[in-house]
Amino acid sequence: MLDDPDAESLRRDVEKQLKRLEAEFLSLESRVLLSGKHDERAAIVSVHAGAGGTDAQDWAEMLLRMLLRYCERKGWRTRLLDESRGGEAGIKSATLEVTGRFVYGLLKSEAGVHRLVRISPFDAEKMRHTSFALVEVIPDLGDVANIELKEKDLRIDTFLSSGHGGQSVQTTYSAVRIVHLPTKITVSVQNERSQRQNRETALKILKSKLAAIEYEKQEEEKRQLRGEYHSAEWGNQIRSYVLQPYQLVKDHRTKVETNNVGAVLNGDLDQFVDGYLRFYADAQRR
Repeated sequence: MLDDPDAESLRRDVEKQLKRLEAEFLSLESRVLLSGKHDERAAIVSVHAGAGGTDAQDWAEMLLRMLLRYCERKGWRTRLLDESRGGEAGIKSATLEVTGRFVYGLLKSEAGVHRLVRISPFDAEKMRHTSFALVEVIPDLGDVANIELKEKDLRIDTFLSSGHGGQSVQTTYSAVRIVHLPTKITVSVQNERSQRQNRETALKILKSKLAAIEYEKQEEEKRQLRGEYHSAEWGNQIRSYVLQPYQLVKDHRTKVETNNVGAVLNGDLDQFVDGYLRFYADAQRR
């Protein structure tokens, strides 16, 4: 009976239908999980090196590469808006614009402090070092109508661009840095050749950041009322990546973990993103 060609054909058809139904179920489940206020929007992603010196700057660049690879897997478009290179290696900070469907809804899982443990390639004694980097993810809200910026609250500086834009970028003061004085939020953009375009993009990002802060304040008040409030401190890392003495990536919020560190650093973040979406949905229901 097992060798019956008809039975084998039936088995293949059933497996094919099962895979199709599983894919449809996962798609419907994702739509339910991605039902947040801004989940469908594009996102502004920033990576900042933290404690750890050159190792932290190298780690920040590794995280940036990981996020870019993840975006590439999803078919999203990315644009580097600003980058500050490290003195010896890596980056001090970088800001990306990511466009596509449900970008913010999926990338919000990566917001927070990421911790790396490894034998430092910059230590002659080959000692194990711990480095930290911060990832910020905010929804790209475009022109935020309800956010008004007063000129007296802004300090706008221009400077020579160090980004990737050809010779004219290197020789003109096209880069723009805007400091929002009341909150000390700083936004730098140097991707475009035009100072005006950089200024417009920086203002758009600043408005999105201010709107995100206001939204987070409202969410924190709700969590406090429910007795769920926890302070967001630098030491509260969301995920650890251990390269030595063993290999493990572990998300401290969702408890999702894997030994395949190489795949994760190459952009395979689906299990962590999915775990966070479920974790977040459960928290919202409580």
